[in-house]
Amino acid sequence: MMGAVRVKVKLTNAIDEELINRGFLAPSLLREYEVDGLVDIGAVSLVIPASMAEQLGLRIMGQRMAQYANGSEEFIGFSGPLIVECLGRKTIDEALIVGNEVLVGQVILEKLDLLVDCKNQRLIPNPEHPNYPVAMIK
Repeated sequence: MMGAVRVKVKLTNAIDEELINRGFLAPSLLREYEVDGLVDIGAVSLVIPASMAEQLGLRIMGQRMAQYANGSEEFIGFSGPLIVECLGRKTIDEALIVGNEVLVGQVILEKLDLLVDCKNQRLIPNPEHPNYPVAMIK
């Protein structure tokens, strides 16, 4: 049985960062959070707890239907944009706001071009693109 793969993830309020870049917000007001996230290859989206969304100052932009592993479904709030940084790679995405821990799903892994190394229970850069993420456009 494969053990849990955890990875250090830095989450940043993307709107804060943009306002700082444009000179409208003091850099000291940037809301960011570093956490050990659980890599969940069964999850599609990034998932963060409501308490973390609040600390990051993220608005709930709307609701999305989510399906759990047991087949049950419910509407879940999704956040405004946040910057996700992992293993030195960054992307911007939304997060589903539910549960009590950060889950790093397939979308983030794809956007950052990261793979799960099951044997060593860790996340690694795609060996075909070890120095930077490559987005596949088909």
